[in-house]
Amino acid sequence: MLRRKVTNAMEKLKTLFLKYYEQIAYLFFGGVATLLNFVLLNVFQAVGGLAFAAGAGNVLNNAICILFAYWTNRTFVFKSKNHGAEALREFGKFVGCRIFTAVVDQLLMFLGVTVLGPGVTFVAPALWANLVKLFSQVVVIVSNYVFSKILIFKKKGSKT
Repeated sequence: MLRRKVTNAMEKLKTLFLKYYEQIAYLFFGGVATLLNFVLLNVFQAVGGLAFAAGAGNVLNNAICILFAYWTNRTFVFKSKNHGAEALREFGKFVGCRIFTAVVDQLLMFLGVTVLGPGVTFVAPALWANLVKLFSQVVVIVSNYVFSKILIFKKKGSKT
């Protein structure tokens, strides 16, 4: 009896996982990319200071994360089968959308760290930069999923 219940529960979990694979994989690899983003933010902060990490370091950070995200989205999330010119177009759309959201990230980091940051006295500046980055990443992740789903990794014959 217990064995059957466990088997049924596992089958239901498997069905849900398969049904929502794309969203689960996107969240997982988005989480890994976000972790990479935070690691780079803090490495750049330790090496070059807060101004570098929120400025030029954030641009470099975004470039690295865009390449990582393209590879994981193409390979594991949306399982793109495009080759040649189609793959190049896909990469161009991906990079274009990610540059847009990188600009949004850069703007949020500038506003949060450079403009608002000096007036924030209830947390350390390094922690504040991480909180701003967290907020920015939520905005960026949601935007990137919508762009990827609707504009970039469309399935052939799909209306979305």
